[in-house]
Amino acid sequence: MTNQFRLNILNMELLFFAVAFACGFSIYQLKLPPLIGFLMAGFVLNLMGHQTTDLLTQLADLGVTILLFSIGLKLKVGNLVKPQVWGPATLHIVLSTAFFASLLLLLGAASLPLFSTLDTSSALLVGFAFSFSSTVFAVKVLEERGEMSALHGKIAIGILVMQDIFAVIFLAVSTGKMPNIWALGLLVALPLFRPVMFWVLNRSKHGELLPLFGFFFALVIGYHAFEFAGLKGDLGALIIGMMFAPHKKASELSKSLLNVKDILLVGFFLNIGLNANITPNALLVAVMLILVLPIKVIMYYVLTNLFKLRARTSLLSAFTLSNYSEFGLIVCAVAASTGLITSDWLAVVAIAVSITFVIASPLNKRANELYVKLEPWLLRFESDKRLEEELPVNLTDTKIVIFGMGRIGTGAYETIEASHPGKVAGIDIKPEVVEKHVKRNRRVLLADATDPDFWQRMNHSDVDMVMLAMPKHMQNIFALEQLRASGFSGRVSAIAYYPDQQRELEEMGVEFTYNFYLEAGSGFAEHVSQKIFN
Repeated sequence: MTNQFRLNILNMELLFFAVAFACGFSIYQLKLPPLIGFLMAGFVLNLMGHQTTDLLTQLADLGVTILLFSIGLKLKVGNLVKPQVWGPATLHIVLSTAFFASLLLLLGAASLPLFSTLDTSSALLVGFAFSFSSTVFAVKVLEERGEMSALHGKIAIGILVMQDIFAVIFLAVSTGKMPNIWALGLLVALPLFRPVMFWVLNRSKHGELLPLFGFFFALVIGYHAFEFAGLKGDLGALIIGMMFAPHKKASELSKSLLNVKDILLVGFFLNIGLNANITPNALLVAVMLILVLPIKVIMYYVLTNLFKLRARTSLLSAFTLSNYSEFGLIVCAVAASTGLITSDWLAVVAIAVSITFVIASPLNKRANELYVKLEPWLLRFESDKRLEEELPVNLTDTKIVIFGMGRIGTGAYETIEASHPGKVAGIDIKPEVVEKHVKRNRRVLLADATDPDFWQRMNHSDVDMVMLAMPKHMQNIFALEQLRASGFSGRVSAIAYYPDQQRELEEMGVEFTYNFYLEAGSGFAEHVSQKIFN
């Protein structure tokens, strides 16, 4: 391959990413997630006559692998074995596959284009493809809202992981790619080498070695080792990530991969649009299937409700899963390669996936507002029993409440507790964080600050000040909105990372804002001055 040819290929990818930036930037100005713009860029480029390239496809695949590794870092096996996760996931796969297959056969009986090419087995296969929801989309939405650790976020991710497992089983059976003798050795060796893996992670410290460590274990130990053993490589990346999940550096490792993962996933969204063979028939069929998407979402809501989740948790989980999945593309691609369905269905799935992303993004952004409007009706179907994670929070005799018990929140708690013992309480959405603080005799409670029900069930009449110290700016914004809606008239302070975030908080009535980057430097200088001059 000549240097000029390489340059031409590289220029093509640069064009793709330039268009993605332009579309993503434009969409973001409308206060919508940039991923909608990335999808639009793929379709615009497609209509201009461009096609995907091998390099872009490799970047997209790499992004999905790193994404699954990152999910594994935040996922504990205990979450998957909970009835409220595997129960709805299993029932939904069965019921939605049956629903979509029946619908496809019914439309086929009416001799509608594309539908008439399906028999019972191919209709079940396409129905199976449409039963999935998008892991990539869900993680992006939850990360942007800072809700990966919220109960509804963990439920949604758990259901998606179960779906991924079902898909991997299907792919293994349909392609005839069964685990070989090396698979047994790999599954035996990994637990034995786990202490060594932890030792290497500890010794990788905090610099550029840390993301490189993540790439090595996700791609070499995870993806390629599992592929060599006859297992799905993406599943391997997920499992390796789960092995590191209990480690204290798992969160830091995930953050070190965040920006690279996001850039690679731009290639994934571009690929969807570039691969779509857009025809009038494919577009018409995709629109018809989008019209029945609400039924799939209602199934999620009803099934999670059956397992005693609160109405809000069920609704937000259902909204997170309110789309069709990129895994559906993979399932249909395998089916098309074996002649079970026509290649036109690949275009149908690609178009449907793209449009549902566009629909689901603003839907998820307004999820809390929609819940408040629907709450009186939804509560009629809510179970009287509560899971331990959703019990009411008691803040009697508390004067100061700190939301977000990370490093900043913990520091504030310790300082206030020293001068006003027994008057401060911390709130966090992560059970492991709450458990750690409780063991240290701190009064820290498990709750979601963005949950309207939390504010309605909490008596904050004794509270004089609320401190918002959550790591995501949008979390603090959502919590502030719910705080004001609940009638709280006390003082509010909040952290921010940038001046524009400070201005937004102050315009919403926050009395004190703390610029983390600026104040950290000032605090450090004050600390040193005290040591030198006192």
